[in-house]
Amino acid sequence: MTSILTNTSAMSALQTLRTINSNLSTTQDRVSSGEKVGKASDNVAYWSISTTMNSDNKALNAATDALGVGAAKVDTAYAAMDSAIDVVNEIKAKLTTASETSVDKEQVQLEVTKLQEQLSAISQAASFNGENWTVQADAASATTVVDGFIRDSAGAVKVTSATFDAGSYAMFSAISSGVGTGGVLGAVMTIALTSASTQGDIDAFLTTVQTALDGLTDGAAALGALSTRIDLQDDYSSKLSDAIEAGVSRLVDADMEEESARLSALQTQQQLAVQSLSIANSSSQNLLTLFRG
Repeated sequence: MTSILTNTSAMSALQTLRTINSNLSTTQDRVSSGEKVGKASDNVAYWSISTTMNSDNKALNAATDALGVGAAKVDTAYAAMDSAIDVVNEIKAKLTTASETSVDKEQVQLEVTKLQEQLSAISQAASFNGENWTVQADAASATTVVDGFIRDSAGAVKVTSATFDAGSYAMFSAISSGVGTGGVLGAVMTIALTSASTQGDIDAFLTTVQTALDGLTDGAAALGALSTRIDLQDDYSSKLSDAIEAGVSRLVDADMEEESARLSALQTQQQLAVQSLSIANSSSQNLLTLFRG
């Protein structure tokens, strides 16, 4: 039956065209944005996961940047201790030279004094962004380096850090008027040769120097271990960030080959639906032929 009041064929064709247009719009959005899940309504679960993981990844990248600052602090402190070891070895050599009875001990002391001044200068200059690990007033003080960001199974988040016992390995506990006191090198700064110094005095000074060298060596080793930890963490953070980004991509990124094929198919369907609607609308015009004489 054909009705001039209700064209069911046109209604069906129009509904089909609306569905195709809706699907076409969705596909065009995916092609233009590159995302199949761009908002919560696209897929609540995947959108929620991707939003959380993108946030965590940004925090992880920030922690990696902070790790670079920590690495700079470690490198600065290590450079100071490495240089201090060379200077203390020079003092050790000068004291050994002073053991010779014909050597003018006061002249040797002039060189030792300059080396002591160099130790203070090295420590005073070992500052990065206002933080100096080689000068610590508290022997129990510790410094930390941010090395990561984690989220546990319960959803709690926290920043992880590596610790360095700066107070235990500090070259000095204080530097006053350019002169270092206390710390690992405090006793070395008190060495003073005179013409009256005996071999026993020199041997005691050598023991003091050796103790300082042992302390500097331990501190440099601890910094070296921390530097290795930072390098490993930096490499791991980079790989972890890439893995998170790839995982999120699998959830929300559009398959461009698939979407391209779907777009072509929907455009063809749209053209056919428009023609179908045109045919359905023209069917009522065919009724006029029934009334022609």
